[in-house]
Amino acid sequence: MKKMIVALTMAGTIFSMPIVSNAALGDQTLKIGMTHQDVKELKEALKEKGYFTSPTITTYFNSETKAAVMKFQKAHGISADGIVGKHTLQLLGTTNKNNIPTSTANVDKLIIEAKKHMNVPYVWGGSTPKGFDCSGFLNYAFEKGIGVDLPRTVADIYKKGQKVSKPAIGDLVFFETYKPGASHAGIYLGNNQFIHSSSSKGVSVSSMNNSYWSKRYLGAKSY
Repeated sequence: MKKMIVALTMAGTIFSMPIVSNAALGDQTLKIGMTHQDVKELKEALKEKGYFTSPTITTYFNSETKAAVMKFQKAHGISADGIVGKHTLQLLGTTNKNNIPTSTANVDKLIIEAKKHMNVPYVWGGSTPKGFDCSGFLNYAFEKGIGVDLPRTVADIYKKGQKVSKPAIGDLVFFETYKPGASHAGIYLGNNQFIHSSSSKGVSVSSMNNSYWSKRYLGAKSY
């Protein structure tokens, strides 16, 4: 009987302990009071960007973590509630809408794949390195670079992407050109530059400060 009581007591202790999961970062919402391996990865990402300054990085989401998250959210123009959902993680560069990691390494893969095709000519309906139209180029770069399948048209890509206040490297930037609504898009490279397949130059890099593009800019979305 004593052995049974001890066993049950130990079992109760085990089940009352915080559960630290090893699920991929981005699988759940993170908030104050949680203990999770994702919290440690979150702190590391915040620390890398200069928002988390504590020398100790644990799996516990405390008030210091919340303050760092709110500071990051405020700096990126989103609701500063200290709760870490997929949008915040996307801006941190840890996940995306398709739950595929967008770490620096993956963003690099996307950009490298896109730049492989510099000077490929513009071809209406083109979706191969022999010739790309605007959305064909995006589809090819995302699929070959990081394994993400985008919708075929710019309008549909725009509908399904997640809006961000400011583009980060690897995000898509959209423009209204020959018809109302999103009709052209490119991959943001940073420093107000984006790579795209234009009807005049094929795959090339353009500045968002250019008078033509700046007047037609609709916004940015993350995938």
